[in-house]
Amino acid sequence: MNKGEIAANAFGPINCAQAVLSAYAGDYDLEKDKALQVAVAFGGGMGRMQETCGAVSGALIALGLSSGFKDGDGRDKINVVYDKVYDLITDFTELNKTVKCRDLLGCDLRTEEGREFFKENNLRENCKSYIRLACKLLDKYIF
Repeated sequence: MNKGEIAANAFGPINCAQAVLSAYAGDYDLEKDKALQVAVAFGGGMGRMQETCGAVSGALIALGLSSGFKDGDGRDKINVVYDKVYDLITDFTELNKTVKCRDLLGCDLRTEEGREFFKENNLRENCKSYIRLACKLLDKYIF
């Protein structure tokens, strides 16, 4: 099973960012519980604010882990990571017109009505597709 499927299957009891990051955590000696802690605030587009898609945020955290960046590496290494971030987000946006959770889902998850709309329209499946895509793009740009 590929990382995208692992992450999509994990989504539900954990959020989208956690699902993506936890699928890659073991590759970078990050314990699963730590990965869940690191990514918890990014679900729902950053704490349900519906800004950057949590699946994309989880992928970016994993991308940073894959870079092996350490103290003293400097701006050149940071710039390489930033270039990959740009490419990943550009690819995601080209396929979905946005990286904003609010626009991807078309509902306000901060309201009871929005959460009900999410459930009634089975938008969990949409999120799973964004999770799979974030992992596919991460695999393309990972170090």
